[in-house]
Amino acid sequence: MPTYRDEVVVLRTHKLGEADRIVTLLSRRHGKLRAVAKGVRRTSSRFGSRLEPFMVADVQLYQGRSLDIVQQAESIGSYGAEIAVHYDRYTSASAMVEAADRLNEAEATPQQYLLLVGGLRALARGDHAARSILDSYLLRAMALSGWAPSLDECARCSRPGPHDTFVAQLGGIVCSACAPTGAARVPGQTVALLQSLMAGEWDAVDAASPAATAAASGLIAAYAQWHLERGIRSLSHVESAPREAAR
Repeated sequence: MPTYRDEVVVLRTHKLGEADRIVTLLSRRHGKLRAVAKGVRRTSSRFGSRLEPFMVADVQLYQGRSLDIVQQAESIGSYGAEIAVHYDRYTSASAMVEAADRLNEAEATPQQYLLLVGGLRALARGDHAARSILDSYLLRAMALSGWAPSLDECARCSRPGPHDTFVAQLGGIVCSACAPTGAARVPGQTVALLQSLMAGEWDAVDAASPAATAAASGLIAAYAQWHLERGIRSLSHVESAPREAAR
């Protein structure tokens, strides 16, 4: 059908001409989409504010030859305003949508859409520390794409753990026999935190020490950027963001 509806998260936007905008969307049923939103940069636009990054909307689109055209947009989740006023939430959300934008079409599944919506909602509400929400999102998004890090048995030889070395290039935790010379060891509490972030065990995540949280964040960033085709540029801003306690 030339016209269709779907639920979408706005990943990024680009100006087009004097009044239009190209929007990149992660949809629930149609994967990643690029569409033209005509006239949304005019103050009289009926739905321009609903097509900003981090917003979740129900949209009607018309299938075009190269780019689809947004005909209608109704807000489902207005997360952008609450995210934008907190620097740590904003930088974490930016890294999340950038990671989602790195997904290829085969990986842009309904599960990826729901995971991103849940992450943005948690950020907007301030449910947990922003960086922890980002870290959990990255681990789970990578797992949904088939790149789940090994966090128990050795990623290389499958020897049962626990092990204390994490090597992104080898797929996660590795045993002492498989660890490259000079590979840094990871404390047990950091490994346990990685497992909690993957499983969404938020009581354990929120109770983790600052040292374990910082170490886990560094490992997750290295792992995600190794497996994605290009690095996540927004992560450099996340690293400089002050940590805000969940309220």
